[in-house]
Amino acid sequence: MKTIFDPNTSEELIERLGRLAPDTERLWGKMLPAQMMEHTARALDMASGKKPMKQLFIGKVLSWKFRKEFFGEEPFKKNRPTGPDFIIKDEPDFEVTRVRLTALITEFHGLGETGTDGNVHGFFGPLTGKQWGETQFKHVDHHLRQFGL
Repeated sequence: MKTIFDPNTSEELIERLGRLAPDTERLWGKMLPAQMMEHTARALDMASGKKPMKQLFIGKVLSWKFRKEFFGEEPFKKNRPTGPDFIIKDEPDFEVTRVRLTALITEFHGLGETGTDGNVHGFFGPLTGKQWGETQFKHVDHHLRQFGL
């Protein structure tokens, strides 16, 4: 399974991100390109431990039902719900946000599995570094595909 900790994979994500434009049409969902980048940047902040999270009670109760889908080989499905901290209501500056997201992908890659092991996902709780690498690849990939990239 692809992981953001693989150098070729993180470079691929950054290259695809470089092809995104402010007016790129989305294929599904509601987010504009800058909103999508801020959304994925916030997820990387969580995954890296920059924005520590606690597992929500609902996640403790229900996460077992979604583990196979979330951690499996299949890409994320379209139009899934997201936590309130990851909903972007304004429209961030496109270039500033792209630079931020590019830097976060690079930083996250540099942390490696050991640097992210045990960080808490707001719904699924503590994840291994391997899980973080795979799920963050799937998340960024999902949103780039949202814009045909």
